[in-house]
Amino acid sequence: MNDRAVSLLDNYDIEVLRTWKGRGAILCETSRGTLIFKEYSGSRDKVYFQDALLNHIKEKSDLQIESIMKTKEGTFLADDHEGTPYILKTWFEGRECNIRDMEECKMAVRTLARMHLVSNLSELDILNSKMPFQIDKEFDKHNKELRRVKKFLKDKSQKSDFELRLMQAYDYFLNIALQVTEELRFFTNEFKDERGLVCHGDFQYHNLLLSQGKMNLINFEKCVIDNPVRDLYLFMRKLLEKSNWSELIGDELISAYIEERKMTKADHTQLFYRLSYPEKFWKIVNFYYNSGKAWISGKNLEKLEKLIDQEKEKQAFLEDYKKKYEL
Repeated sequence: MNDRAVSLLDNYDIEVLRTWKGRGAILCETSRGTLIFKEYSGSRDKVYFQDALLNHIKEKSDLQIESIMKTKEGTFLADDHEGTPYILKTWFEGRECNIRDMEECKMAVRTLARMHLVSNLSELDILNSKMPFQIDKEFDKHNKELRRVKKFLKDKSQKSDFELRLMQAYDYFLNIALQVTEELRFFTNEFKDERGLVCHGDFQYHNLLLSQGKMNLINFEKCVIDNPVRDLYLFMRKLLEKSNWSELIGDELISAYIEERKMTKADHTQLFYRLSYPEKFWKIVNFYYNSGKAWISGKNLEKLEKLIDQEKEKQAFLEDYKKKYEL
């Protein structure tokens, strides 16, 4: 972050005692506690939606979540001389959730479920222009990109080891992507979510700070109206990939969530299809296609090989999940 951005703190009614750099941000010790100041990456309209969500959750629960600080003029963003917006938020002293500690992970999932219980904003006028996210439309976009990259690879005369291995696996994962998308579209009527249920949008361990025995939720910039399993899926997928798709870990995380918030059959069905979609394969393809191809890192091949090696365990996990919840 540009050090000149620190001067923008003069726009706020706070006394800054000292500042220090964090990850892509500036942490500030102030008369109102420790705050975090960073560049705002969302749309300018989104910040009002984000603030409404945060205030609503605080009003309806005792969850520990961030707050957005207003400028002296009552705005949520402060612009630098180039028009780049910055945001000032409250900060929690703590450490990130340890994804190798199952008890902490279950605490995180329970916290998530409690957030979902109070994240219904249907009574707020701010939702009038907000449309629910449609996961099948997102998968359609991914599928178009997968087809485009497949054609690019097919037409390429000389291929690296990574590209050759990618082509060998391509049809298998592309066919799964297309099948999952079509089946998900068929079940769309089951996913008529209650309007106004808002997801965190980026629920992963980086945005969960453990402090004094509680999980603090931060970085709501990607909050979006969607089925609540969006958040659960993101958190689960990371852990399942790291644990070679352990059925035990999956069961423990879902059980912890259900302790706080009941999951309907529609929830389970959508979670099943989100987990079934080969998102990791799409991410590898996306990263490859949008990066320089003159030199391809060996890590790309390592990630692809790991994905392929785990596929048998992933399919076994999905079959078990399907039987367990009678989908």
